[in-house]
Amino acid sequence: MSAKYPIISITGSSGAGTTSVSRTFEQIFRREGVKAAFVEGDAFHRYDRGEMRRKMAEETARGNQHFSHFGPEANLFEELENLFRSYAETGLGRIRKYLHNEEEAAPHRQPPGTFTPWEDLPGDTDVLFYEGLHGAAVADQVDVGKHVDLLIGVVPVINLEWIQKIHRDRAARGYTTEAVTGTILRRMHDYVNYICPQFARTHINFQRVPIVDTSNPFIARHIPSPDESFLVIRFANPRGIDFPYLLTMLHDSFMSRPNTIVAPGGKMDLAMQLIFTPMIWRLMDRRKQALGR
Repeated sequence: MSAKYPIISITGSSGAGTTSVSRTFEQIFRREGVKAAFVEGDAFHRYDRGEMRRKMAEETARGNQHFSHFGPEANLFEELENLFRSYAETGLGRIRKYLHNEEEAAPHRQPPGTFTPWEDLPGDTDVLFYEGLHGAAVADQVDVGKHVDLLIGVVPVINLEWIQKIHRDRAARGYTTEAVTGTILRRMHDYVNYICPQFARTHINFQRVPIVDTSNPFIARHIPSPDESFLVIRFANPRGIDFPYLLTMLHDSFMSRPNTIVAPGGKMDLAMQLIFTPMIWRLMDRRKQALGR
């Protein structure tokens, strides 16, 4: 953690909705005049798309049915922790980008599914903002989350997470339901051991819970809409949180536990704006004091 060079990390598994949360933070940063260095978790995968396909075939041939993007073997955990440590100490670090599709790849004149070269972060940013799978990952001697000042989990209930992933991968990537199901099963070991434990370390979790039948996610024809969901917001440390104010602003919300608000699913963006704007103010005030400004 760092007063001068704070880090905000959004962590959640594939299809959980972390990208939507990132857009909310972009709005807050722009409105509040905060210059952020954006880091995508996919940039810290160990293999590009072609290499991952070959490596997965090799592991399967060896009898390893659990090799996945969720685990340490397929990721650069040490490099990610080094980036967080370096930024917290100096405001500097090295990053790259993973080019997901033709649109992202075209400006770089590279094929989609590849990485850009490593490059230095800009030297004049106010905060590092990470969005990806492993913002609080722990493995062997690596502890990514200990460097983070504000750690946020985005965690739909698992059936909803699977529905979102199935629909996204079929629509955006052309996968069959059977292929996506195979990916879900292959990732389950790493999901349990490396993804889920992170949400016990987060400062705040946002979990969307559908109020329609999702009992068989593999045949669901539609993703439950926000209006067909509740939003469960859990604060690890409720001290200093103005719950009466939040309940007033988030109409039809209620407290289910002393540290937990339940709000209508359609109010997720508003809830994040209300909760995180003052937190970012405090991070920036602390930064100014540390820098003597």
